[in-house]
Amino acid sequence: MNLNDPKTAWFETWFNTNYYHLLYANRDDKEAEFFVRSLVNFLKPDKSKAHILDLACGKGRHSIFMNKLGYRVTGVDLSENSISNAKNHENSTLQFSVQDMREPLNQSFSHIFNLFTSFGYFDSIQENERVMQAIEKMTVPGSIVVFDYFNAQKVVENLVGREEKIIEAVHFYISRKTDDSHVYKFIHVVDGAAEFDFMERVQLLSLKDFEGLLRAINFEIINTFGNFQLESFSAEYSDRLILIARKL
Repeated sequence: MNLNDPKTAWFETWFNTNYYHLLYANRDDKEAEFFVRSLVNFLKPDKSKAHILDLACGKGRHSIFMNKLGYRVTGVDLSENSISNAKNHENSTLQFSVQDMREPLNQSFSHIFNLFTSFGYFDSIQENERVMQAIEKMTVPGSIVVFDYFNAQKVVENLVGREEKIIEAVHFYISRKTDDSHVYKFIHVVDGAAEFDFMERVQLLSLKDFEGLLRAINFEIINTFGNFQLESFSAEYSDRLILIARKL
């Protein structure tokens, strides 16, 4: 990926700022631990055999907790800043590296977790297909992949156009819009005399979109949930779209 390309540089720039982590500080470790524990209790991976890939792991909070539960975990992310932070937690069964999720690692995994809407940041379905092809190369029949995404239908139907937040004396002025394929969030930051502008752009992917992408790499969706409590998915009411698929 060419990070000097304005079409792709935006998310590396934003995700590497302290403002990103300040705005999303509510995504705390307790929430991550609850979700990971729910998934592990449901999937029951064999600790003696499982090797879990946390794909687009950020600073590694999910990876770290999975490892504390006794699992061998590899975490990868495009952000050098995030991986540098995550590497402080490495041990013999927990490793982190910088990796474009569209390129496969030369390893095989029993489980691949892609959590907290860490998918759909590219411009096209073709780029999504590259991610899926990388997943296919890193798995064997019986391997499990988990996608945790926002529920696109509910996001569109309940879009908050504008809001303001003040966090630790930093002012965030946020506006949102959608088009046929993406949801956009524009963040204007005022920190004392300094001002900055950032943008998030994520594809509006539905259950049907994921079904097609997974079918193309010979994965079958076996469970669909709508929140971190792993309750049933409703396109109208659920906050999340959580998919569990198995390779045939």
